[in-house]
Amino acid sequence: MDEEKKKTDEQEAEEEAKSKAAAAPAKKSGAKEEKSDFVKKAEEAAAELRKQNEEKARLLEKEEKLQDRKEALAALGGGSPAGDKPKEPAKLTDTEYAEALQRGEVNPLKEDGII
Repeated sequence: MDEEKKKTDEQEAEEEAKSKAAAAPAKKSGAKEEKSDFVKKAEEAAAELRKQNEEKARLLEKEEKLQDRKEALAALGGGSPAGDKPKEPAKLTDTEYAEALQRGEVNPLKEDGII
């Protein structure tokens, strides 16, 4: 009986090993599918990142050209204060002048060139 039991135990062990061996490749193919999905997602993300980087580089180049043009226009056209007449201060009304005189902000003698 012990021998029969050993044989059945050995047969069961062999069958179990065979079933594990058959199941192992199935798990590996599932892992390959998961890995290939992961790789596909990574490739898609990398492609999207490349596209965004190209767009950003194009926009940066455009912005640099605009900045150069703006600097050139400022240097060459009308941005220079040379030849401009200085702005004269706004004339005060009689009431404003009287109030400024009382506060000591204006001096009529200095304005007339006496002092």
